[in-house]
Amino acid sequence: MKQVLSQQEIDSLLNALNTGEINPEEIKEEEEKNKVRAYDFRRPIKLSKEYINTLHMIFENFAKSSSNLLSTMVRTNVSMSLGAVEQISFDEFVHSIPNPTIMGVFHSAPLSGNQIIEINPQFGTQVVELLCGGAQAREKKGPKKEKFTDIELGIVEDVLVNLLKGFKSSWSDIMELDPKLDNLETNPQLVQTMSPNEPVVLISFMVDIFDVKSFINICIPYVSFENITDKLSIRSWFDMGKSYDDNKYRDQIAERLEVTDVGLTVEMGKTILTVDDFLHLETGDIVQLDMRTDQPMKLYVEDKVHYLVQPGLYKDKMAVQVLQYVEEDVEI
Repeated sequence: MKQVLSQQEIDSLLNALNTGEINPEEIKEEEEKNKVRAYDFRRPIKLSKEYINTLHMIFENFAKSSSNLLSTMVRTNVSMSLGAVEQISFDEFVHSIPNPTIMGVFHSAPLSGNQIIEINPQFGTQVVELLCGGAQAREKKGPKKEKFTDIELGIVEDVLVNLLKGFKSSWSDIMELDPKLDNLETNPQLVQTMSPNEPVVLISFMVDIFDVKSFINICIPYVSFENITDKLSIRSWFDMGKSYDDNKYRDQIAERLEVTDVGLTVEMGKTILTVDDFLHLETGDIVQLDMRTDQPMKLYVEDKVHYLVQPGLYKDKMAVQVLQYVEEDVEI
């Protein structure tokens, strides 16, 4: 069974990487040597690789949109990137996060079941400090948070609501969701929205603010995907794209195009003047053009020649009469 690291183990690993005790290249070489992976037949993987790849694309968009939302909210650059998409049990997820932490339980109609978004307490403390004008948010190592006050939880709740907006927009290409935050918990052991052995998809994100790295996790039970697995297929994305090629949309586009204003210009001819000749032009002077009076003039539509026309009068106003349509590949 794939091991899930606790928050303390994750912090120790990051510190070892920063100090140079662990070489990422050596770890990569060892992984290349060992191609055999353990498989737990008592708890088989529920979602196929194709669906996991789709979730990767969805939550990469979530990371980008959430980075912008958080940066705007705290008025500081917040970098958020997708770390991993794993399938584990709910019990493994609960034991991999610290206590206390910040867990927002929410539901996203029409998905089944409840979903959980967990904010690492270090990042939660940074956000609270920034929004309250504190200076400790810039410190790389702050004191460990033992408890969150009601005021702090109220501030973090606004952060979670903003993250749910990013969650909604990231799914918009597949289906319309309506995520609503139900409640906040700081003790993961008290969250009993799922059974311990229930399979879940854990999406982990790395958050970087003032060079301090922390984590945000989203836990989605398998029951939430049971009725939408067909929408997670890449093939269904192409089918959705075809649905836009509909007469309804064609008629709407054509209707908007018909009332769009375009600029028309008639060219009577061209000539070349020196600056001196131009400065000495007076009333009554004749400027010779490069066209004969019996030749048709060019009519430009948005700076492109489309028609040959001849001048005249219509209801005592200057006008042109269209003589010929000019093909795009015809040179005049």
